[in-house]
Amino acid sequence: MTFTFRPVDPLNDAKLLHAWVTHPKAAFWMMQDARLEDVERAYMEIAADEHHHALFGLRDGEPVFLMEKYDPAHRELVGLYEARPGDVGMHFLTPATDTPEHGFTRAVITAVMAHLFEDPAVERVVVEPDVRNTAVHALNAAVGFVPEREMDKPEKRALLSFCTREQFEKAVTA
Repeated sequence: MTFTFRPVDPLNDAKLLHAWVTHPKAAFWMMQDARLEDVERAYMEIAADEHHHALFGLRDGEPVFLMEKYDPAHRELVGLYEARPGDVGMHFLTPATDTPEHGFTRAVITAVMAHLFEDPAVERVVVEPDVRNTAVHALNAAVGFVPEREMDKPEKRALLSFCTREQFEKAVTA
């Protein structure tokens, strides 16, 4: 599967994003009760933030997943771990579908990681999924993430995990 990326346009993309982030499948995105205006506002804030970026993953020009990348020294994990130069934080969301495609989500996380590591300044990807999100823990492990520890964030109990460029390359070529 081949994906391309484009920045989220908060106003034009809000209806699609709203459908994705409020679906029960996206419970760990923590926007279940968001109104359309809430989604617009949240993604306008991201678009204006130099330390946080939202991108769509596209297949044949159509959005098929969402990824966010952030600087963990300035967003999400400030004061919760020792950020290093070259760290980038990441979230991704595949929307609910009535026709699941075998291997799709693994292809998505692989594409997200490859996209992040295209930047030579990125040395390590940091994630902090909810400890209860076992499906994403398995996907993270498949692309080379190693859990470090559980930690408390204001909104959840998270599993802090890291993946270096070398760990990613080893995992996807194994």
